[in-house]
Amino acid sequence: MAKILVVEDDQFFTELIRQVVASMRHTSDMVPNGHEALTQLRFNEYDLIILDWGLPGLPGVDVLKQYRASGGKTAILMLTAMSQLEHKEAGLDAGADDYLTKPFESRELAARIRALLRRQPELTESRLKIRDIELDPKMFKVTVAGKHVQLQPAEFTLLEFFMRHPDQVFSTEALTARVWPSESMIVPDSVRTFVKRIRQKTDRPGQPSLISTVSRLGYMLESGDLDKS
Repeated sequence: MAKILVVEDDQFFTELIRQVVASMRHTSDMVPNGHEALTQLRFNEYDLIILDWGLPGLPGVDVLKQYRASGGKTAILMLTAMSQLEHKEAGLDAGADDYLTKPFESRELAARIRALLRRQPELTESRLKIRDIELDPKMFKVTVAGKHVQLQPAEFTLLEFFMRHPDQVFSTEALTARVWPSESMIVPDSVRTFVKRIRQKTDRPGQPSLISTVSRLGYMLESGDLDKS
């Protein structure tokens, strides 16, 4: 599961990209112009940015330049209706990681997304296993010691994020920003509730919790052995 920022002002392509991203089980934020994109990038973290060149007000290539100049490292897929080689060179030289010319097929967009996310192996493992817990994103299935447990969608999404980022501490605010779309109604108290429910469904009697609370900092999924003290 990845969180993707889509910067596109054309409604047709916005909806097409939304559908492709959703079909791949990724989360997306959609904004229609460059100024909103830069605001989102200041306050949220993304695993991929899909950025149209021909945006109103502030062109996509200028968004790209400003983002890279500020130290932004996230992979960027540029979209444009311009197919001339000089435009591709300009986008790539400005810091884009890939380039896709409009119009494009859904399958090609999905392939480009997969290729860019493969650079981050933690986002693309098809099956996850930590301790005796296994999670299959494609089948939407979680097992504990071989026994299936039923998680609600928000619980599954949060557990998948933790399992893709083991032994890292995240505050409730960071989890809200990293896991769900910015327009969602998820708040820090919701995150606490989801963590509690995940623990109830995955923890085993006499064993340490899969997700530990780090005092004053947040939560961390510990990948250590079950029998550690």
